Amino acid sequence: MKIIVPMAGRGSRLRPHTLTVPKPLIPVAGKPIVHRLVSDIAKVLGEPIEEIAFILGDPAFFGADVVTSLENLAHELGAKASIYRQLDPKGTGHAIMCAEPSLSGPAVIAYADTLIRADFDLDKTVDSVIWTKKVDNPSAYGVVNLNDKNHIVELVEKPQEFVSDQAVIGIYYFKDVGVLKTELQYVLDNDIINGGEYQINDGIKRMMADGKVFVTGKVAEWMDCGNKNVTVETNQRMLGFLEQDGEKLISDTVKEENANIIPPCFIGENVVLKNTTVGPFVSIGDHTVIENSTVKNSLIQAHSSIKNANLDNAMIGNHVKYNGNFETISIGDYSTLE
Repeated sequence: MKIIVPMAGRGSRLRPHTLTVPKPLIPVAGKPIVHRLVSDIAKVLGEPIEEIAFILGDPAFFGADVVTSLENLAHELGAKASIYRQLDPKGTGHAIMCAEPSLSGPAVIAYADTLIRADFDLDKTVDSVIWTKKVDNPSAYGVVNLNDKNHIVELVEKPQEFVSDQAVIGIYYFKDVGVLKTELQYVLDNDIINGGEYQINDGIKRMMADGKVFVTGKVAEWMDCGNKNVTVETNQRMLGFLEQDGEKLISDTVKEENANIIPPCFIGENVVLKNTTVGPFVSIGDHTVIENSTVKNSLIQAHSSIKNANLDNAMIGNHVKYNGNFETISIGDYSTLE
């Protein structure tokens, strides 16, 4: 089994945090989004992962440190890491084709801006599985249309009339991803463009037209990391799940002085908490110092200094110096507010 991970986008909706760190590498509940996603998919598949192919953007942004991080992730899962580049953002179908040498055999394709909780047996008798989640407002999503055999017969983007309430979440299984490669090559060769880009859906539609069988794989939880507010919410939900799983979330190296921690919280290595209450639903990165503050429902990354703060629904980057009485904030890396 292979996992193909397109992650070349810059994450503009999550700025300023993605000005210095690619969105898939922003930690949520103490672990980078892409690391958590790929690890969870590997767990769901329940079989050895042969290769993980990452499609990155411009090396000036997705540099050597990003490559090393992803190679380490693959090796932790016992897989080979393959690194590809999409230097010209021409859409999802184009991104997948940038990994053309890896597009053979059974594979999962997963876009690295979402997190899931799932526990099901993957149907490997069909040609493809498209993971979906039941939503209350299907007109805001791409959804699947099912026939009486529960086979997917159509993908419909933001339907104005009800088609189904099963939204596509951006994770796909292909029994032979080489078939998708053939159809996407046709899309590129014939310049089939939707929304100004080459889309994976156009390759999938060609597979469906050829009689390939697609079914849904439903997830229990689908968590977005598209912008600041939903990322803070995803951090909250993930911390709740990890606490239920019994995962150790607070480092033994945390230094407390007149501090109160209200779980669930993730607190990294060598964090200092002085005259401070944190929690619930707070993630704090390594070597961050928080003094004379109250912090809840927030994400604070590594090597930052927070003083005299009352924070709720906040997202603060790395190497930030913050001294003040603001409340709902979003501060990128290397910022100073005093």
